[in-house]
Amino acid sequence: MICHARRMSNSEDLIALDLTDDESAVLRAGLDAWGGPARATQEIAVAIGFRDQGDLLTEGDRIRIALETRQPLSPLDWARAVLATEIAFASQVVGSGDDWEVTTGFSDADTIRILRQIQRNLPRRVCVVVHGEPRTEPPGQ
Repeated sequence: MICHARRMSNSEDLIALDLTDDESAVLRAGLDAWGGPARATQEIAVAIGFRDQGDLLTEGDRIRIALETRQPLSPLDWARAVLATEIAFASQVVGSGDDWEVTTGFSDADTIRILRQIQRNLPRRVCVVVHGEPRTEPPGQ
């Protein structure tokens, strides 16, 4: 995976990661899971970085389409895509859990390997979005 940044007119950096087909598919599956076997609560949606459950589905779909068409994303969108996928994959309580392999076609072992590849290649700017100033309100408020 190779990282390229592009500046938009509104001064937001967009990051284009050269994802493998499997990396893109796992992130798309992770976002897709929230409209299926994963059960988003208001708190989970906000913790992932969305305004609410509806925003998780709407914005998650926008991000999923951008991944499918290989479009660059903002650092926040990359962070939300990865975190949403990590939770959807791993959590039996709110995520897909045991249903992951059945609904996505990716084994647990392959998913972990692919997620680790993605995590190792995320630019620092993506992690700063999450580890920056503590946030007590959902984004956009």
